[in-house]
Amino acid sequence: MRNRLYRNFDRVLLVVALVIFVIGISSIYSATYTEGSSALRGLVLKQCIWMAVALVILFIVISIDYQRFVDFAYILFGLNVILLIIVLIFGRTRFGAQRWFSIGVFGFQPSEFLKITFILALSSYLGSKAKFTYQPSDLVVPFIIMLLPLTLIYMQPDLGTALMLIPILFSMLIVRGVRIRHLLTIVILGLSALPFMWFMLKDYQRQRLSVFIDPNADPLGAGYTMIQSRIAIGSGFVFGKGWLSGTQNQLNFLPERHTDFIFSVIGEEGGFIGCIILLALYCILIYRGLKIAQTTGDTYGRLMATGIVSMIACQVIVNTGMASGFMPVVGLPLPLMSYGGSSLLTTMISIALLLSIGMRKPRF
Repeated sequence: MRNRLYRNFDRVLLVVALVIFVIGISSIYSATYTEGSSALRGLVLKQCIWMAVALVILFIVISIDYQRFVDFAYILFGLNVILLIIVLIFGRTRFGAQRWFSIGVFGFQPSEFLKITFILALSSYLGSKAKFTYQPSDLVVPFIIMLLPLTLIYMQPDLGTALMLIPILFSMLIVRGVRIRHLLTIVILGLSALPFMWFMLKDYQRQRLSVFIDPNADPLGAGYTMIQSRIAIGSGFVFGKGWLSGTQNQLNFLPERHTDFIFSVIGEEGGFIGCIILLALYCILIYRGLKIAQTTGDTYGRLMATGIVSMIACQVIVNTGMASGFMPVVGLPLPLMSYGGSSLLTTMISIALLLSIGMRKPRF
């Protein structure tokens, strides 16, 4: 049994994830280099500690049959929802958002882990319906499972993470066999409600959407970060300016360059070639995840792998699109690259679950 599990272990998936992390660490160091020697003792050191913890958790997770996580999916999801409620009352506020619990010098963000427990809960529900009729009524419970945490996360406010639950849900429903026309009907209804949703957005969220259409409408305010990010990426040209040599980065023109806009650091210092290499690594990561989803004969495993791949892929698309100016700024980290312990742990747990599914996948 051990030999079989070891034989099915996807080393490429893990190695690619670690390579992306190393690129991220070098970019975080570069982004904090202006602070002098404190960079290594600060954010870089914290990120390395988080990765050490993540690797321990990864090997614990892959040693457990992923079916056990499905068995406790509702409990994990329920506990996570409770944490989302508690953080709205007692959480730490940063940049106007109340999303974190403080644990010493480290922060803990329940909304990041919600993406995993949400996938587990959906996998448990959709996988357990042996007689799935594929009628609109079958969509009620999955949407209820989504709307409760989506509302709580939106209240923090964290629009980017809240909206991330939608493509995860849709991808898992498609894999389960839900009729496309039913999902298209929901999409059309959602789009028709956009004018009303505009008035539900916070002022800064409206400003972000407005400057996405025309960043120069507020070049020193809401549009500043997007303008500086595009300048940074464009100034890298083909081969980039070199590590620690990006002017937008080193001269502190680019805000949040170690978190949401770390792709801009890659674009400026690594140029077009650096961006292509990074995106190619993400494509390999996503491909290996899709391969695991396609080759397993277990419905729960297929649903779980699909949700995880969708989560990672959407975050990569939205974050890089946001940094390049092709999407509005919504505050989503770049997986394995952006600074942040909660995001890093969430991604590594996701990869651990993919590895566990691949190691134990029953055949069709």
